[in-house]
Amino acid sequence: MTILIAIHSPFEIWTIPPSYVDRLRHRFPTHAFLHARTDDEALTMYPDAEAVFAGQITRQQLAAATRLRWLHSPAAGVGGMLFPEMLASPVVLSNSRGMSAGTIAEHVLAVTLALFRRLPHAFRCQAAHEWAQDAIGAQGNRLIADARVLIVGLGAIGGAVAQRMALLGARVTGLRRRAAGPAHGPWTVAPAGHLHDLLPAADVVVVAAPHTRETRGLIGRPELALMSRDAILVNVSRGQLVDELALVEALRARAIGGAALDVFVDEPLAPDSPFWTLPNVLITPHTSGFRPDHWDAATDLFAENLERFDAGLPLVNVVDKEAGY
Repeated sequence: MTILIAIHSPFEIWTIPPSYVDRLRHRFPTHAFLHARTDDEALTMYPDAEAVFAGQITRQQLAAATRLRWLHSPAAGVGGMLFPEMLASPVVLSNSRGMSAGTIAEHVLAVTLALFRRLPHAFRCQAAHEWAQDAIGAQGNRLIADARVLIVGLGAIGGAVAQRMALLGARVTGLRRRAAGPAHGPWTVAPAGHLHDLLPAADVVVVAAPHTRETRGLIGRPELALMSRDAILVNVSRGQLVDELALVEALRARAIGGAALDVFVDEPLAPDSPFWTLPNVLITPHTSGFRPDHWDAATDLFAENLERFDAGLPLVNVVDKEAGY
């Protein structure tokens, strides 16, 4: 079988190192592995590929991939692949959901604590050699213990966030599309349709739902208007789930307490974006999901699925293309 590996990015951390391609070649010597380092190079290789390990595929590439039977993504989010032609195709799509749940959950804890402890303010004062004890201390330190945390999307990432927040004493509610079934920890589960009912009481709103047609623009002006003036918004999903213009307006007006944003509609974030200079915003450059052994975990999961594919066994993490995850 011919397998195409096309995991490349303008950013080095999201580009698969060649040594991992070689590792797969060594592990599966009966398969032919092609390695594309650009979209144009991948396009020339797609006609031969029966399976693909790639973080993205374009309409043109899919049209060229006449032999393609299975595509595996090294990421959890596959919303950008689910254009009409992919939905209509027989190609099986699998992803790496759950692989980065732990590191993203710890990121959520880190940025929540940073905003609760006003660390961005402290860092700015440190750079200015300013002793800001009164300015920071007057507002008081906020605690995760007893904070009301609302997690929008209770999949692998949301569940990992809920577990860690609950261990620190937060009162956690998770929203998921299907609320049936028990919570897998000391938190409450509610259907996604209860978002508006639960927003006013939340101290922290964590966006961890997948990017689908239904979740695009999930947090907009109506939702931000329902949040309390002290609440913080944490987005570790995709930028498309949040109306960025409405969020900027809410942050400027201090209608909400702050935001920690790891993802944006357009990445990298433009130098003239207002998010850079808002004092109540903490920006990270889409790094919450990268773990020290990222490529080991990503290639191991692909290898497990390749063994299953070869044996005719069910794949893990098959994506429901209609649902979007």
